Amino acid sequence: MKMTGAELVMNVLLEHGVDTVFGYPGGTALFLYDELYKYSDRIKHVLVAHEQGGAHAADGYARATGKTGVAFSTSGPGATNLVTGIATAYMDSIPTVFITANVGKHLIGRDAFQEICITGVTFPITKHNYFVNNKEDLADALRNAFRIANEGRKGPVLVDITKDVTEAIVDYEPREPYPLGKIKTEDCEAKAEKFARLINASSKPVIMVGGGVIASESYEEVIRLSEKADMPVVTTLMGMGAVPSSCERYFGMIGMHGSFAANKAISEADLILTLGSRFSDRVALKPDSFGKKAKILQIDIDKSEVGKNVAVSEYIVGDCKEVLEKLVPLADKADHSAWLAEIKGWNMEKPMTVKEDNGRMNPQEIIEYLCDHSDKETVFVTDVGQHQMWAAQYVKQTSPRNFLSSGGLGTMGFGYGAAIGAQMGNPDKRVIHLTGDGSFHMNLNEACTAVSNNLPIITVIFNNRVLGMVYQWQTAFYGKRYSNTTPERKTDFVKLIEAFGGHGFRVNDMNELAEAYSKALNMEGPVWIECNIAVEDKVLPMIPNGKTIDDMLFE
Repeated sequence: MKMTGAELVMNVLLEHGVDTVFGYPGGTALFLYDELYKYSDRIKHVLVAHEQGGAHAADGYARATGKTGVAFSTSGPGATNLVTGIATAYMDSIPTVFITANVGKHLIGRDAFQEICITGVTFPITKHNYFVNNKEDLADALRNAFRIANEGRKGPVLVDITKDVTEAIVDYEPREPYPLGKIKTEDCEAKAEKFARLINASSKPVIMVGGGVIASESYEEVIRLSEKADMPVVTTLMGMGAVPSSCERYFGMIGMHGSFAANKAISEADLILTLGSRFSDRVALKPDSFGKKAKILQIDIDKSEVGKNVAVSEYIVGDCKEVLEKLVPLADKADHSAWLAEIKGWNMEKPMTVKEDNGRMNPQEIIEYLCDHSDKETVFVTDVGQHQMWAAQYVKQTSPRNFLSSGGLGTMGFGYGAAIGAQMGNPDKRVIHLTGDGSFHMNLNEACTAVSNNLPIITVIFNNRVLGMVYQWQTAFYGKRYSNTTPERKTDFVKLIEAFGGHGFRVNDMNELAEAYSKALNMEGPVWIECNIAVEDKVLPMIPNGKTIDDMLFE
């Protein structure tokens, strides 16, 4: 059937089950937005304040739902404003499709108004990208974009379309989404048998869960293996939520700000089964000493990650879920109660507990209160900084996809856009956005998006009036030379959210927090709760860069 290129875009989105798009219009995108107007009964467009917010919203939507997030932008600055959001999705392997409109084909290469080679800009931070200046290529490029974003190791794909292609009349034939290619696992059964023999022979095994478990939705298999082989479980930041915090074999996050028990378990283990983790420098701070006593077994869908940062004894390249389905039946029923008791002893020796401080409100206490007074299906979204690590340490995850955070890129300003995306994808869930005053200043303009869409997102601002994480490093390692980490901002967050059209509270102690949070839960639209905390509050424990658990700081 005949239709414009812009209408074809809408139909391909519908082929792939897309019901929500985040974006911002502009001159070269007018034909796309004209069709969005006509398709508004089937595709909801969320107008953001800034394209970066739209990119993070598409990312948050994907993380919270498991679907593909989609964002639109116009050419030039509209497209380049997406870059940080694309890079964030790339580093954390989030399935997203970014559709940008460019100037007409006849203007390409002439430095036309708002012309940019966005495919060149994003080449290093996408799984693939397409420049479509021929109408016959449009449908295939879009369909392949969704396939590539979800095939193998997931990630972002960009499709840049010249304006004349969106205007042109094209032939459209409906199609099912392109099938996803399977990762070919060499000798999977034989390797799974070898993994099982090694696990069965170990006396101090540990399962290390990364973001690949979330992506492959292999949480049940992980829990079955943990129970059957009586193996303790630790996670990376990206693996948070894959295993319930209530699980008796779960000992928390590892790495720079991980628990003592989790890090000690890794250092003393004789076998580490790593699932979908790339051993980042915040996990393996001294790679040649990581898990030195252990045989390290790695399962990852991306062969390039095998042994890249930490040498491993054995590996299987494949989807975690498919590999675990073969591995779990081969594992023996085991009893590692002595090993689990040892780890629990380390937990008691250096516990991750909330300490009351003479009535003064501290970050850990705030997070514990929010968790204890929120529904178990609540989605927690963080920005990046001290509050992010406090959240990773103390949020009580109960379900996968309910803890969203920028891991690899560490993007300050990620949180509000991601919270908007998570809320749009889960309208029946409560979304709580945890942020610091430094991160929040990056993209708090998305408050207008939350207000316009009447989204009941509760933002809790940990306000210590400094750029906390860098300030903490300057305190510990730079002789307390606080270079540009005390911005002296006078922002009144309560007045600001009220100016946007939302609701705000300022609290100084736990009683005030309890009252404000109780009210916030019953309000319509976005609510900000500013929590005034002390500049002295630090994220502890901490392993300094390039060090090991032997150098862990507790005060």
